[in-house]
Amino acid sequence: MTIILRIWLAVSIACGILAPAGSAVAADAKPLNIVFVSPGKTGEVYWDMVAQTMQAAGRKLNARVEVLTSERNYRTMQELGLGVVARADKPDFLILSNEESAAVPILEAAEAAGIKTLLLSNSLIGEDAKRLGPPRHILKNWLGDITTDLATAGARMANALIGAARNEKWQSPDGKIHLLAIGGDEITPASIARNAGLQLAVAAAPDVVLDRMLFANWTQSEAEQVAANYLGWAQRKGIRPAGIWAGNDPMALGALKAVAAAGITPGEAIQVVGLNWSEDALREIKAGRLLLTDGGHFLLGGWSIVLLRDFADGCDFAATSPHVEVKTSAITRDNLASVATLIATHAFDQIDFAQFRAKAGHCGQYDFSVEALISSISPPGGAGE
Repeated sequence: MTIILRIWLAVSIACGILAPAGSAVAADAKPLNIVFVSPGKTGEVYWDMVAQTMQAAGRKLNARVEVLTSERNYRTMQELGLGVVARADKPDFLILSNEESAAVPILEAAEAAGIKTLLLSNSLIGEDAKRLGPPRHILKNWLGDITTDLATAGARMANALIGAARNEKWQSPDGKIHLLAIGGDEITPASIARNAGLQLAVAAAPDVVLDRMLFANWTQSEAEQVAANYLGWAQRKGIRPAGIWAGNDPMALGALKAVAAAGITPGEAIQVVGLNWSEDALREIKAGRLLLTDGGHFLLGGWSIVLLRDFADGCDFAATSPHVEVKTSAITRDNLASVATLIATHAFDQIDFAQFRAKAGHCGQYDFSVEALISSISPPGGAGE
């Protein structure tokens, strides 16, 4: 263990940030069986990382986490979820993500079956939220949700583009800074939030024009086509594109390919931003082609297991609120080194997830910040510089 980490641990215990005892799982604690129905595809970096952090946290917190993958097919997601509910040997907890509002039938079936559920990343919205109310109201077994403040992330991404364009004086002949936005979809709560943050940032900048808000179904290939079409349109209209805002990293990577194909040098003549903290995005940031990737929200997977372990052990996170919201952070060339290795290696077992558990008497109070994350990472093998 490094000297810096030893000092941090000592100060944390003295200040009450870490519990010197009781933060780890008690020897007689009940092993937990948890099922996560992932809405993503096999090989989809973000959802794979969510699942991996869940399973890493499970290994630290005496919880077996089974992951079922929907392959971006929301009928499949419902079939998988309903299949879990129908099992004779039911799990202790079921984790769902309400992408495209498709989790509601599973949530209701789990309620009838007495299975406790947690929504991750996307909670209830619209008519579903009105009809079912808050967690533990009509659906008593719906414990709550853990989400990220993606509206702030969306705004931060847009403001980074705007700031870079102003510094470089990348205005079009009309004197305005012109941007393209590529969103994932129009109905997923996490997409709506980050898109709303973008719109707020643009509305607060009178020198900025959002030429298009287009959607690419979260995929690199569709984003590449969308961006190529936009760049061609901009050239025909005599518009100088200054930046491309992409709602996730795969779409940002697609935009980078379109930019390069159009003969424009990303990072020098236009800026692109993404969201996910993916390894590919970090590589592009290091090369100077991508301005930033916001995120860290794949760690919702690990944090969800922390919440459920505490709940099972009698420290209910809803003592503070059934809605747990985690802040994201931007990775740029300035702070790339602090998390690059963790993300590149997916060495999530190096994170001491037990450290993040709520202290007795402070249930529902968590520090899931990027600073706490960095401080919790042990070197490979538990020792080293």
